[in-house]
Amino acid sequence: MFRGFYTVASGMLAQQRRTEMLTNNMANANTPGFKADQSSLRAFPEMLLSRMDKQSIPTEKGSNLPINQLVGPINTGVYMQEAIPKFIQGDIYATDQNTDVALIDVNIPANNENGLKGSVFFTVQNPNGDLRYTRNGDFTLDGQGFLTTASGLYVLDDGGNPIQLSSDQFQVNETGLITGANGETARIGIGFADNPQRLIKEGDGLYRTEDGAALQNAYNANGVQFQMQQGYIERSNVDASRTMTDMLTAYRAFEANQKVLQAYDRSMDKAANEIGRIG
Repeated sequence: MFRGFYTVASGMLAQQRRTEMLTNNMANANTPGFKADQSSLRAFPEMLLSRMDKQSIPTEKGSNLPINQLVGPINTGVYMQEAIPKFIQGDIYATDQNTDVALIDVNIPANNENGLKGSVFFTVQNPNGDLRYTRNGDFTLDGQGFLTTASGLYVLDDGGNPIQLSSDQFQVNETGLITGANGETARIGIGFADNPQRLIKEGDGLYRTEDGAALQNAYNANGVQFQMQQGYIERSNVDASRTMTDMLTAYRAFEANQKVLQAYDRSMDKAANEIGRIG
């Protein structure tokens, strides 16, 4: 009986965490460059149950032989192992903002180990000097003329230096080369992750590597082709209708587990207050 409580509770916790993940996806459906998370549910190891019994042996003294009778396997519950970002290109739409830049996948090779495609990212730097990566090309210029993200992180060039411009009247071509109003030039730094699933997700659409090391320069990566488009932005790749359907499914699964838990509770109440009552 108590094992059933634990199994049902694990199902409720897994669906609650899945609902929280889907809610976060829905909240970021309009966030540029956002990559939707997808859940990975796993079952705890099953156990094989057996029942201790005894068998009478027709001997002169009536001996009993202990035996084990196989009952069968029992599941011990489920848990949400992890939330994995889905690195699929979002829709590209025009903003008519000169500082916006969309990063477009052209030909990204697949990883040899898992068969999934790699991904390219803008290279940015936080106030501590640490490298971060993002697909959000919603850029702006700060008071000193440095190209930054909407959250204030420096956008780096392919040499790892902040990009400083004289005004927001600059041009970006398809290869990422920036030409400023006064003739200054720089090339937007792009990192390539051959296995983006190993990146660690942070807030504001940022990612970092496990060891803090820089990603490979995408311009020098073999077989990697991409381009940039000024005045455009990459939308979130969240499918709102599919996410709503998944949220309802998770809610119904949570509700079903809740009903089972209530049935267990009523059974325990009867066992404690009726069956065990002394007349």
